[in-house]
Amino acid sequence: MEATVSKRWLLARLYDPEQTIVDCRFTLGKPQAGRESYEQEHIPGAVYLDLELDLSGPVTEHGGRHPLPDPQVLAARLSKLGISNDTRIVAYDDESGMNAARLWWLLRYLGHEQVFILEDSFSTWKEAKYPVTDHQPVRVPSTFIANIQPLMLAGVDKVRAVSEKLVGAAAGDGADTEAETNACTESEVSAISSAGPILIDSRAGDRYQGKNETLDKKAGHIPGALNYFWKNTQNADGSYKSVEQLEEHFAGLDKDREVIVYCGSGVTACPNVLALEKAGYKNVRLYAGSWSDWISYEENPVATRE
Repeated sequence: MEATVSKRWLLARLYDPEQTIVDCRFTLGKPQAGRESYEQEHIPGAVYLDLELDLSGPVTEHGGRHPLPDPQVLAARLSKLGISNDTRIVAYDDESGMNAARLWWLLRYLGHEQVFILEDSFSTWKEAKYPVTDHQPVRVPSTFIANIQPLMLAGVDKVRAVSEKLVGAAAGDGADTEAETNACTESEVSAISSAGPILIDSRAGDRYQGKNETLDKKAGHIPGALNYFWKNTQNADGSYKSVEQLEEHFAGLDKDREVIVYCGSGVTACPNVLALEKAGYKNVRLYAGSWSDWISYEENPVATRE
């Protein structure tokens, strides 16, 4: 089954007792806004998980702005909400699916495959005159057991090694990997290396290039990374592009190679992970700490494009 479902699909299964709907709405800079919106109205039966309180751990010196939560803490939170290892989960938000994708990735990292993202935003659900409510469901606690999938994650040490290899390979091939462009051409990709992992930066082009940075203390990108803005995998309405369109979008990236994806803090990289998997890439990892973790190490190099 696809990782995404339509509002029609969900409407037909709205009261399925084996399903839990999760509202993931969250606004950066306004940490209470998502929960307040949930309390005002949400899809019937939905519970709420907060990006910073539930889907992230405490911020420390390293780990980025949205560190991964402790797996056992998240498992306990899911259990309290009545979610077990047999529960089908459908997540939604109103932010082009980025927070829902974070939950999608986290649950799969915990070994839970029955998790899906509502392609349509909550606003689109309302526009269709589908039911909403302010009633918060009373959930019977269950048991969720985490089964960590370590190959889904890349740490800073691995990313350092990959970056060094990519930069070294590019220098050896005489490739200009820092050319002034927001798109990645097939020739750039093939010039970087014919083997080994690929590093993808999911942020907007101006942040990748180091021209505009409003969230983190340093501007630029990890050396050797290619820029694939996460929103370019979606249609204007926030739904994901077709498999054929995604394959074209990622054209030139060898599907047999490992792909490591990052963003600013490990949130908007998750839609890119999903899009890559839709396009047929089987070996995709998330650098969860992402750019905000990378720059927390003073010794890590930074690349920019003038």
